[in-house]
Amino acid sequence: MKILVTGGSGFVGREILRQLAGLPHTIRVLARQPTALRGVEVHRGNILNPGSLAGALDNIDAVIHLVGIISEVGANTFESVHTESTRNMVSAAQKAGVRRFIQMSALGVRPNAVSRYHRSKWAAEEIIRQSGLTWTIFRPSIIYGREDLFVNLFARMSRFSPILPVIGSGASKLQPIPVEDVAACFVGAITEPRSFNQTYDLCGPERLGFVQVLDTILSVTHRRRLKLHIPLGVARLQAALLEFIFPKLLGKAPPLNRDQLIMLQEDNIGNPDAANQLFGLKPISFREGIERYLIPVGAGQ
Repeated sequence: MKILVTGGSGFVGREILRQLAGLPHTIRVLARQPTALRGVEVHRGNILNPGSLAGALDNIDAVIHLVGIISEVGANTFESVHTESTRNMVSAAQKAGVRRFIQMSALGVRPNAVSRYHRSKWAAEEIIRQSGLTWTIFRPSIIYGREDLFVNLFARMSRFSPILPVIGSGASKLQPIPVEDVAACFVGAITEPRSFNQTYDLCGPERLGFVQVLDTILSVTHRRRLKLHIPLGVARLQAALLEFIFPKLLGKAPPLNRDQLIMLQEDNIGNPDAANQLFGLKPISFREGIERYLIPVGAGQ
């Protein structure tokens, strides 16, 4: 099969490309600024510019659509990157005669969600469900791995700071899942007919509060740090300031925004049984997963 991947340079995208490389598929990546990728065709295009998609889906059998953001900057809003990009890709697939479409969504999406992130992801799902394509939608919880921007952030922070921040109570639940498992589901779904027109939660076996996640990271790295709980009101003021400074003055996405604060106060949990059974996943604990790549104190740091 010939597969088009959007978001191939991202954290999950890189793992999907790695796993696809060992299979008898031909891979094409859509990228705004193409770079040489071994064994991969690259089509220069922007998902927000439908005209640039011309030719991107020629002779393609399946699309894996991964593009997403967690902070906004300029024209890259939640609605444009999540909803409009999906509309553009679905339209391009329909015109090119592509039938298979696999979508990256997120746990927590729903029509009445408080966060714009979740609402924009829900709107994207609705476009796909109404497209007439043969689709599969995956909704992962927090994804971790050697190159993640979540576990590694707090692990690095704990190297230099005696304090780790916790916004609010830190009691909201997460079900972290390894990036290898997420990628395996996307790759497996390409030719798995039982996944056609189905939506799957992708999440680990444990429901952990944010404080528990930090404690596990500290335990694996053999560190002890104080945890400072930041009141939500204070965090909102900080986020509002960052939303002004980074996009408007620095031209970058802010490291924290008010939409993230909304999501941090909600449980990010689901039921992984259907995906685990269909794709043969063997769930491991969060601790086992991060022990694969976090380096303990005294072991080379």
